[in-house]
Amino acid sequence: MDMVASGTGRVVGSAGENIGKVAQVFLDDQTGRPEWVTAKAGMFSGESFIPVAEASLNGNELAVPFTEDEIKDAPRVRGEAGHLSEAEEARLYAYYGLNCSDIAS
Repeated sequence: MDMVASGTGRVVGSAGENIGKVAQVFLDDQTGRPEWVTAKAGMFSGESFIPVAEASLNGNELAVPFTEDEIKDAPRVRGEAGHLSEAEEARLYAYYGLNCSDIAS
């Protein structure tokens, strides 16, 4: 994950499409492990949050089980100072169809 976080990493979607360059990595407050990355999906969209729970790392590519459209349409949250609030995190997990209590354990 260090290579991905260093600015050379790219996010690849479920259909093999290039989503974009990893902009930020957000760590779990309790474990310190990567939990979210942000990437710019689409020319006119801002950074989107993408969960890494079901992602796989291959060199400097982070393959995620979501399409570019799913990522582009994800809820916009602030993620200030490298941190997501519990409400923001719950909203994102719900959007991606993931159960945050399963991820945390």
